[in-house]
Amino acid sequence: MPNLSSILERVDDNLEDAVARLFELVRIKSISTDPAHAGDCVAAAEWLVADLREIGFDARVVPTTGHPMVLAHHAGPSGSHGSVVPHVLFYGHYDVQPVDPLNLWECPPFEPRVVTTPDGTKHLTGRGTSDDKGQLMTFVEACRAIKAETGGLPIAVTILFEGEEESGSQSLGPFLEEYAGELKADLALVCDTGMWDRSTPAISTALRGLVGEEVIVTAASRDLHSGMYGSAAANPIHLLARILGELHDEDGVVALPGFYDGVPEVPAEILEMWKGLGFSESQFLGEVGLSVPAGEKSRTVLEQVWSRPTAEINGIWGGYDGEGFKTVIPAKAGAKVSFRLVGEQNPDLIRESFREFVRARLPADCKAEFHNHGGSPAITLDVTLPELKKATAALKDEWGKDTALIAMGGSIPIVGNFQARLGMNSLLIGFAHMDDNIHSPNEKYDLASFHKGIRSWARIIEALSS
Repeated sequence: MPNLSSILERVDDNLEDAVARLFELVRIKSISTDPAHAGDCVAAAEWLVADLREIGFDARVVPTTGHPMVLAHHAGPSGSHGSVVPHVLFYGHYDVQPVDPLNLWECPPFEPRVVTTPDGTKHLTGRGTSDDKGQLMTFVEACRAIKAETGGLPIAVTILFEGEEESGSQSLGPFLEEYAGELKADLALVCDTGMWDRSTPAISTALRGLVGEEVIVTAASRDLHSGMYGSAAANPIHLLARILGELHDEDGVVALPGFYDGVPEVPAEILEMWKGLGFSESQFLGEVGLSVPAGEKSRTVLEQVWSRPTAEINGIWGGYDGEGFKTVIPAKAGAKVSFRLVGEQNPDLIRESFREFVRARLPADCKAEFHNHGGSPAITLDVTLPELKKATAALKDEWGKDTALIAMGGSIPIVGNFQARLGMNSLLIGFAHMDDNIHSPNEKYDLASFHKGIRSWARIIEALSS
């Protein structure tokens, strides 16, 4: 792409317009887990389709049993002598997390704005600015700049924007089955990850899988008076608290039978590479007001969040939690539990092991029901991929520093599906920061991340085309 310098100049000149477009998208309250916002999810998908069509993509909204997908295509140049240009599939998600607790937001979550901090750093604030609307728009804006400067794209591009990533991706499996032929490409690109630090780009080469599970324990046939039935009647809150408390032993090891089947040890050379990154355990925990690592005692914090599986309680309910006091023994209590997976751990086996673990600890007159909230296996990227080398070089050209090859503690279900269902490797390249407050109040995205993210994708597209 001989016009790279002019493309980058166009990105710089049009940054204000790019931010304005992002803010239009952020204003749409596309909270996928809340049925009240189903219409907003449709509106976000339609907004993206219109924007992609504006820059020459053949784009459409694809209905699913849940929230719609956005599917778009753009051909590459016509090669001479029948040559074939690379074809990439770019993935992002337009849905966002709920904003609760609303009172902790310094600015309204769906009224994005540019905020300058005391040190002069400019942030884009609002729900979805980092996860994942700001990130996906870095790629769209890179395509926009390339198209405006050259009239086309140097590679073939398919875009898939999902609307259920934050709510379990329930429609994803059937969608991938139905549209596999339309989605298949040489390589998937995913921009839902982060940098190593504020000035060091990163590519994630390992991504943990996920199992989401909800359990509801029922004891008596109705809520009971704790004076009349206390001690004699089983209390589902007691039962659930005890069972969940037994998920880990005193050393932080998960106690589910077979849980560690398929969990590999990190090679010694990789552990040495991680040590060289200068990671500070005290700073990592200190930034969130903690100081004592809570996971497996035999593992470093970096191992715990990058290469070890987890069992976490994400929510628990039961009984009376309103104003005042009510002496009640509830009939039901529930919890939402998630497991992050690594290596060859099988999501289905982990789910069934958890269910058996709960059932085995219930009295004979109590019962448990379970609700599946999705699952995906872990993935590992082949670090010898030529595309990986091209992308790392392109990122170094933009940021002036070697690209860190890291692992990710989070999960992006579709990446595992790309590998298992479509046979595609994925490059996980993102520009978020650890302090972006994703899933929390006061989410933000550094303006520099948005700006240089666009420039980075322009460079990567050029590198992949050569």
